[in-house]
Amino acid sequence: MSSIDIIAMAFKNLWRRKVRTILTLLGVIIGTASIVVMLSLGIGMNESFKNQVSMMGSLTLINVNPYYTPEIESGNEASIKAAAMYAQPQRTTLDDKALEKIAQIEGVEAVTPLLYTSVKFISGKYVAYAQVVGIDTSVMDAFDFKLAQGRLITPEDTNSLVFGSSMAYNFYDSSSRGRYWYYDPMSQDGPPVDVMNDKILMTFDMSYGEKWQGSSQQQSRDIRKRPIEIKVVGLLSEGQNEKDYSAYIDIKHLKQLIKANSSSSKTPGRISYNGYSGSSSEGYEQVWVKVKDLEDVERVQKTINGMGYGTYSLTDILRQMLDATKTIRTVLGAIGAVALFIAALGITNTMIMSIYERTREIGIMKVLGCLLGDIRKLFLLESALIGFIGSLLGIGFSYGASFLLNRAGISVLNIGYGMPGAETTISIIPLWLTLAAIGFGSIVGILSGAYPSARAMRISALDALRNE
Repeated sequence: MSSIDIIAMAFKNLWRRKVRTILTLLGVIIGTASIVVMLSLGIGMNESFKNQVSMMGSLTLINVNPYYTPEIESGNEASIKAAAMYAQPQRTTLDDKALEKIAQIEGVEAVTPLLYTSVKFISGKYVAYAQVVGIDTSVMDAFDFKLAQGRLITPEDTNSLVFGSSMAYNFYDSSSRGRYWYYDPMSQDGPPVDVMNDKILMTFDMSYGEKWQGSSQQQSRDIRKRPIEIKVVGLLSEGQNEKDYSAYIDIKHLKQLIKANSSSSKTPGRISYNGYSGSSSEGYEQVWVKVKDLEDVERVQKTINGMGYGTYSLTDILRQMLDATKTIRTVLGAIGAVALFIAALGITNTMIMSIYERTREIGIMKVLGCLLGDIRKLFLLESALIGFIGSLLGIGFSYGASFLLNRAGISVLNIGYGMPGAETTISIIPLWLTLAAIGFGSIVGILSGAYPSARAMRISALDALRNE
């Protein structure tokens, strides 16, 4: 028999018993749709978690600090927790040499130290207290600074800054009665200062121009306290968390400014880091490390920890969220797998019943000289067609069910947590899942037909012809 004859006979036999074939197809359709929808819920759950966490910042950004607490590897769980609670962090100098070593780690895209200091901005009668962050401007574009206006800083810039989106709303009239009232960013009036165009001064003297704070004439004449005219060359877009409330400047130029405004030439100056003060001469208190791929973040973190530094990234939160729902995602996949297994039993049952009904037909085929391999191919093709067509239709039903779930906005485990802008899509069917479901359904069909086809080959031609 030629391949065309086998294919034609397979379709003819399936259509001849169309009721049984349709019922078997329904089993495969339900099984395929079940496992695809269940897996899509797990994938949607993972993607929703990623979207929520990415709203807090970049998932490929690692925060490095000089304080590392060694992990307790031996003992029971209670003793490990107790030891970790009382363990004292070790401080390792985080300097330029350490940054060079970190930059050489495989998978690292860019590294920049951060230098924090507090300054005062003046624009006419308006003032603003803010945090200025020194950053390596040569790699600034690698750290997801999204601009609303202007440009980023370059290493050639000196007194140029990039403002966060909320910085303009920090300005207020210090002489007014409501001196501590800040402008509402949602107000239609807008900020009181056009930071991109108005003249702005910056000083390290927090009492500059405000006699009520006890500033002296001598202090205001001190050359180290004189304000510096700065230029805002860029304004960041909203929704970048801590970046919204900071101003960014080239770190080398900031070091020069801090030293020039320090009472001692030996110390670069006092910096502020998360509310605490420390000397920048002891190394950096924070470093950003940008990793190329999300899959490499955990490995890079462990490498940096091995160098004696503390690390933190948003993937730590994501990992905890995924671990908390791991059991649920496993159960969802198991439910779909059970449904597909039942469908496989249905295919096997259909093919075995077909053999019993077609025993005489099998005997005639053998008497006419049909090869045993052709008989096996015929039954395997019939079962494979049921698996393939059923999985194909099941995918169609899966897309429909996924659309309805997302359209209705049904949320599994309160995905989104009510966060503004959080993704509400809970069912995602990627292309790889579609192809895998079709391929897996076809394989299930072939495996389900393996035993019936082998049984058909073993039937004696004479016994088959005697069969009524």
